[in-house]
Amino acid sequence: MSGSLRPGPSRWRQAASVLLAAGWTRPGTATQPSPPPPAEGFRLLLLQRSGRQGFMPGAHVFPGGVLDAADRSADWLGLFAPHHGPPRFGLGPAPVRRASFPSLPDVAGDGHADATWTLPEDVAFRICAVREAFEEAGVLLLRPRTSPPDPASGPGLALEPPPGLAAWRARVRRDPSHFLRLCEHLDCTPDIWALHDWSGWLTPFWRGGSRRFDTAFFLCCLREPPPVYPDLAEVVGCQWSSPSEATESFLSKEIWLAPPQFYEVRRLANFASLSDLHRFCLDRALEGLERWLPITLLTADGALQILPGDELYLEDSDFFENLMSTEKKTEEIMKEGKQFHRIVIHSRHLYDIHVTVQSKYKHVYPKNSVLRKSHL
Repeated sequence: MSGSLRPGPSRWRQAASVLLAAGWTRPGTATQPSPPPPAEGFRLLLLQRSGRQGFMPGAHVFPGGVLDAADRSADWLGLFAPHHGPPRFGLGPAPVRRASFPSLPDVAGDGHADATWTLPEDVAFRICAVREAFEEAGVLLLRPRTSPPDPASGPGLALEPPPGLAAWRARVRRDPSHFLRLCEHLDCTPDIWALHDWSGWLTPFWRGGSRRFDTAFFLCCLREPPPVYPDLAEVVGCQWSSPSEATESFLSKEIWLAPPQFYEVRRLANFASLSDLHRFCLDRALEGLERWLPITLLTADGALQILPGDELYLEDSDFFENLMSTEKKTEEIMKEGKQFHRIVIHSRHLYDIHVTVQSKYKHVYPKNSVLRKSHL
């Protein structure tokens, strides 16, 4: 049950994103008591993309963007020295490299195949995620050069914004190499040690969609939420929401989440506190991340995104440029199967996640999430 929609090789641009999870201890006042803590004990930063953006206009996303040549420049070596340097820059033992589908050529964020990597990939991607958090949200995930990293000490804090924040952001947006200049000015390095491997998503084929990304997702725990300053260009709004609050906002049509962001929000609902989440990241540090290419299955009344481990998932390069289709309704497809790892898309604001497979590499998958607004 498949059909080709267009020929030609896929081109994924490499990108990085950071899920910022912050503890929530906002004090109240005599006239305005503090709001109740979220069910999960922490909140996530969601940024609203401008409706003028060509990719996912109006969506709420995690900070992130495309890898730039400046993110892997050898110029960073001098800033990290003398305390940190090749091969691991203090990140600890390298995670296990796992064979994954699809196997893609080494294509940098700027689209050049076989790009020369002067920094390890996991360092360059972290620098990219930190830079994008600054560009889009004005959040500085930096560490003073003289302050040794100690991830085991618990969640840290973002750096206070410097004077001239707007001018620096404008420079970095024009030329990402200015982010290194900013770090030099502040005598800081990107806090790559606070970013933990979380997941990897490749944009699946979809009719009419031309932009596709191979995105590394990192998780960063902060003791408290830093001030956020949307750039009012790519990003027009922001909110801190717990996983349950973000889900409620999505179902209420207050925000829109693409399937990967919805999946990650629901995955994070497994954790009762920020300390639990941080400890989980440390415990699986050597496992690396899973990299997934969803396969789209169109049904008579909706769509499914099929993920690795599902009985319908096929590791076939044909699906780089194809999707599956059937004349059956979604309910029929669901009744026929038993081994699930899929996102059921009923409508723009109603997804269900069905998982019956065991998670791998010490990670967690979302609990089965068959959601309706009245159920929350």
